Amino acid sequence: MNAATACFPVNDAPATDLADLQALQDGDDTALNRLIVRWERRLFGFAWRYVRNRADAQDLVATLFVRLYQQRGRLRSDTNVPAWLFTTLTNLCHNHHRWRRRHPALSLDAEEGGREESLALPADAPLPGPALELQEALAALGAAIDGLPPDLKATLLLHHYERLSYREIAEITGCSEGGVDTRLCRARARLRAALGALPTPPAPA
Repeated sequence: MNAATACFPVNDAPATDLADLQALQDGDDTALNRLIVRWERRLFGFAWRYVRNRADAQDLVATLFVRLYQQRGRLRSDTNVPAWLFTTLTNLCHNHHRWRRRHPALSLDAEEGGREESLALPADAPLPGPALELQEALAALGAAIDGLPPDLKATLLLHHYERLSYREIAEITGCSEGGVDTRLCRARARLRAALGALPTPPAPA
């Protein structure tokens, strides 16, 4: 089943997405702005957790919408826009991951201007003890997720952070629902091995 045409209930208004895609195909460029407003935040969240770098995530999402505009004429009239967006962004993140591993020196230079971040937004002020421990735990979790192979990482992020079902993830990643379950089990096992026993932050007084 094609991920771009299959049922993909991640949006409460799929007809609106489809109408905007059709408007874009008919020459209404403002339809792209509406799609960006509707989807940019959620897509950025996925990309940010994947690459753990705010500037890179912004660039990947921008590239995604450029591709949508460039390929608008080739998309089918029944294209499921959310599925197409997440599938394309997942591929962009995979490619970014491979590039970063092949060019570690360039990646280090880039990180000086946009260092890697944890899964939670950094605080503006120094954190007290319990909050600092939680922040450190989140940073360790982010690093462990970053070390997962791309297929396991994407599956884990789509399931645990985007709250997608096995069926939806299967449509994006191109594997079976059983394959999604296997990937999640492998990802969790790798995280447990990488993290070991993290200290539990003390309960607030």
